[in-house]
Amino acid sequence: MQKTLWAFLIALAVIMPLRAELYYEGGYNPDQSQQAYFNEAYPHFEKSIIYVFYNDVYMSCQNCAQTIDLIEQVYKQNYQNQYNLFIINYGENDEYNFISAYELREPFEVVLVRISDGTPMGFKKLENLNYQISDPYSFEQNIKYQIESFLDA
Repeated sequence: MQKTLWAFLIALAVIMPLRAELYYEGGYNPDQSQQAYFNEAYPHFEKSIIYVFYNDVYMSCQNCAQTIDLIEQVYKQNYQNQYNLFIINYGENDEYNFISAYELREPFEVVLVRISDGTPMGFKKLENLNYQISDPYSFEQNIKYQIESFLDA
């Protein structure tokens, strides 16, 4: 009798996890089409991208806030309808692997990504812009030249 009871308890312990119910935790929505899911998970940008990457984890990014403000001003005045702008603190953002994709090494870098027909066609890194803000007019002319010469090519 005791052997039968132990066999029953062991069988119950093995069978219970097998009967576990599946439940939705997020990510893919069962009511969403597969193409809609992939479009949302991997967006295709129609416009070229200006990424502003900064890493201020150790407070080592000198003039980052002022440089970002200047870049945003240039973007809003000249390129708002032409390109996408993303400002990313890559020291805290673990969602994308920007560090290896764009070989980020400095605390502040700007990456221009040329998009043609929804496909990335190359990128260009602009480094040390945060040390060039002492003359805002020259900074603006430089950043405009860099953007137009690479993204409009």
